[in-house]
Formats: sequence, structure tokens, C-alpha cells
Amino acid sequence: MKISYKPLWKTLIDKNLTKKDLRLQAHLTTNHIANIGKGEHIFMQTLIKICETLDCDIPDVIVLVPGDDQ
Repeated sequence: MKISYKPLWKTLIDKNLTKKDLRLQAHLTTNHIANIGKGEHIFMQTLIKICETLDCDIPDVIVLVPGDDQ
């Protein structure tokens, strides 16, 4: 299984926010945003920060999709 951040991008659109807004409000680094953009894994604490900032649940940020295990 692989992680997809498509729900995050939809949530940002729904809340009328940009990646930069998320980065600033959640106190993330540009590397966090870059890793998310590349579909790379992030720490659970980062995921929690995103959910708290956006006032949403984990399924609003990530989804598991079939794919190669890395």
C-alpha cells in the first residue's frame, strides 16, 4: 500500500487555503511540504499537526492506495 495526499489537496481547496498557508499555520518546514508533494512518508506528529490546523480528521489528509511497497 502507498499513501496518497490527494485528500489533503482537496481539503485545502475546500478551506480556501494554499500550501503556503498550511505551512505557516501548522508551523511546517518547506521540506515537509515538499515531501508531501512528492508523496513521501511523513511523521505521525506532522500528520496530527496538519489535522489540528485544518480542524479535520486523518481521512481528510491521507488515503491508502494499492501500490508497490517501498
